[in-house]
Amino acid sequence: MTAEPDPQPAATGPDSQPAAAPGALLRPVRLGNAFEDTVGRLLETIRLGVLGPGESLPPERELAARLGVSRDTVREAIKSLADAGYLVSKRGRYGGTFLAAELPALPTSSHRPTREEIDDALRLREILEVGAARMAAGRTLSAAERDGLWSRLADVRAAEPDDYRRLDSRLHLAIAEAAGSPSLVPLVAENRMRLNALLDQIPLLPRNIAHSDEQHEEIVMAILAGDSERAAAAMLAHVGGSSALLHGFLD
Repeated sequence: MTAEPDPQPAATGPDSQPAAAPGALLRPVRLGNAFEDTVGRLLETIRLGVLGPGESLPPERELAARLGVSRDTVREAIKSLADAGYLVSKRGRYGGTFLAAELPALPTSSHRPTREEIDDALRLREILEVGAARMAAGRTLSAAERDGLWSRLADVRAAEPDDYRRLDSRLHLAIAEAAGSPSLVPLVAENRMRLNALLDQIPLLPRNIAHSDEQHEEIVMAILAGDSERAAAAMLAHVGGSSALLHGFLD
């Protein structure tokens, strides 16, 4: 990967001042979900008012050091939030990355979820889906079950953005089915409906989708290899990525 020169500290124009985000917010992230956690940390500084409209983020190099991630990860997170309308990048003497003057409105919903509701859905997901991955890997799967997992994995990898949630849910339900407990599937399905209602309120980030696809493959490969602990660990990391984004955008 070609190294890029370190950016100069963002100079301030007449209408902006650099914000010194406290270290308590820009703290090291979990490397298993470095991109998602970095997006979550940056959103936290925005949503808590640490950055005001038009104020600049610290330079990429400083953010990377504070968060304990690579500058490439910081750059991808900034680009994703710029694409979503939260940040604006400017070049020139007064260049840098700035908070947008007006933040984008999230899709309207008749009910704004509380942190407790988000946590409840995510904790239940962890209990159900990490256990499902572990149990599926511990079983001797039939040829049809193995083919079904591969098929669902291929479907979600090829999904168009407007069909991603549906095909993602089908893969996770296939994993629940492979666990061999018929009672588990409707529980996972019900929780997925809750999660999708939450996820529909935040933007789809292409880098997160690519990362999710990698995690999906790791989960399925571990299940097919019969490695229960690896499957559970991969699912736990996957759940953690969704958690970081949901809390970042909706808290």
